[in-house]
Amino acid sequence: MTRSDAPPARPAWMEPPSALGRAAKAAILVVITVAVLYPMVNVLATSIASQKDIAGHGGLVLWPDHPSLAAYRTIFSGGTVTRALLVSVGVAVVGTLASLSVTVALAWALSRRQLTGGRYFLLLVLFTMLFSPGIIPNFLMVKQLGLLNSYASLIVPTLVSAFNMVVLRSFFMGLPEELIDSARVDGAGELRLLLRIVLPLSKAVLAVVSLFYAVAYWNAFFNALLYLNDPSKWPLPLILRMYVLQGQSLGSGNSIASSEAVAPGQAMQMAVVVVALVPILLVYPFLQRYFTKGVLTGAIKG
Repeated sequence: MTRSDAPPARPAWMEPPSALGRAAKAAILVVITVAVLYPMVNVLATSIASQKDIAGHGGLVLWPDHPSLAAYRTIFSGGTVTRALLVSVGVAVVGTLASLSVTVALAWALSRRQLTGGRYFLLLVLFTMLFSPGIIPNFLMVKQLGLLNSYASLIVPTLVSAFNMVVLRSFFMGLPEELIDSARVDGAGELRLLLRIVLPLSKAVLAVVSLFYAVAYWNAFFNALLYLNDPSKWPLPLILRMYVLQGQSLGSGNSIASSEAVAPGQAMQMAVVVVALVPILLVYPFLQRYFTKGVLTGAIKG
């Protein structure tokens, strides 16, 4: 076989990894896994540790010798965390549904080439990704709309994400035009076409966008800090920030920095962190299988 007849060499990334390469990948994966799980285990263990365990381990507990659920009973007995948890769940559910509905409608409209002025509307939406109005204009807008100290102030200012809209628009533009044209020939209008044809084909990307919105609403605290004056309306992230980062008491505004309350206070702080993490950890596994597929299809098509 001459040199010109030899099969072309395969790229390096197509070659099977060597034993050393596999060992290196396994070691890196183990290190990353430990780095991720270590703080989570510490938070969970501290939340169920007794005062003696926390004091004996210097606050760094990985396996409590005397586990107790006293911290969870304490934070839920006062009603502050329970109320904040219900507020966060309500805002996340309603906000995700509202944002997803508006984003889908906007993305579908901007994905249609026959839309008059669609290019200018698209540029207007993309403009918001580059320039932010700032805190004061946002506050004045919310005030003029009469949304101060209402739950709507946690949803309306962040109703549409330009990034999520672009992902959905790219996916919609990648759908076969023949399928859409055949549905129109059969008499389907735009709304029926969207609900009966497009959305059933977009489950993966819709799951990803829903997860993005849900996590954003669940973790958001800055809008609540700006627009909610009534502490009874505060969501869980704001309670988490005020109590864990600033060291304020759940029952009152007193500090928990006294030496007598350091151990139980630390356990209750970690318990609040666990309560804030659990809902997202429970939702993510159901959407994880759509995550990679949804992001890639929404990013490369169109």
